[in-house]
Amino acid sequence: MPATPPSDALPPFRGRIGRDARSGHYAVPHRYRLHLSLSCPHCLGIAITHRLLGLDDALPLTLLPDVPDEPGGGHSVLRPLYEASSHRYPGPAAAPVLSDDWTGRIVSTHAPDIARDLAEHFGTGTPALYPRGTEAEIDAVRHLCAQGVNAAAQSAGAADTDPEERARALAGLLRVLGSLEWRLADRDFLLGDSITAADVELWVTLVQLDTVHRWHLDAAAVHRIADHPRLWAYARRLAAHPAFAAHLDTDAIARRHHAQCRGLEAAGAAVRILDWGVRTPDGVPADAV
Repeated sequence: MPATPPSDALPPFRGRIGRDARSGHYAVPHRYRLHLSLSCPHCLGIAITHRLLGLDDALPLTLLPDVPDEPGGGHSVLRPLYEASSHRYPGPAAAPVLSDDWTGRIVSTHAPDIARDLAEHFGTGTPALYPRGTEAEIDAVRHLCAQGVNAAAQSAGAADTDPEERARALAGLLRVLGSLEWRLADRDFLLGDSITAADVELWVTLVQLDTVHRWHLDAAAVHRIADHPRLWAYARRLAAHPAFAAHLDTDAIARRHHAQCRGLEAAGAAVRILDWGVRTPDGVPADAV
């Protein structure tokens, strides 16, 4: 299965952008830089957030290769930045990274913090990706995606585990998908009438479910996962949004997955859940223009 670290793993760097100079890291245009590999789900979510907030000029983005070239998912091009930030840093030089061009050091490698700091300290307030009072709901969606979808799908497709354990994992995954299907029955987005960070989190998770996890599930399981019409219509609708479409490269995700995965392919690999769209040269699905 894919060697993607769980979203709740402790990050090596977890600095925060503050509101003023007393914080050390404060919001100044052109001071910070994002280093992202769009084949990584954590990086993809940050890239979408960056695009939704219109930060191309204020906070430049450096794209990394689809397939990491160091053990553990690291990128050799990031190694000097990691070692400048922590002498003889022993771990993988992994993305995502928010770096400070003034100091040449890393601010954070923690995807949820990075996304939130972009929205709160660089965004103009439109769209409001973290509306006041929704913090607990967004955190709950993040946990649901990490454990109820990603971890459950990985367990359901693990060929070296007990069949009953795989069946329990699949049942849990289907319960979560069913709850999301019900939630979308009377709304366009998870938390109401506009896109929030919860939608970014869920959409990236659905991309992973279709482009990575289904390779290790049997065909019957994939058909049951696909049998949530509102949920996949929601995924398709967001895929037509320029901020989501611009950074989605399913071929890159496949290259990363096949380069790192040691799991066994199953019959579900042939059952594609969603057509993510034929792309125009600017990255927007053809049916969205």
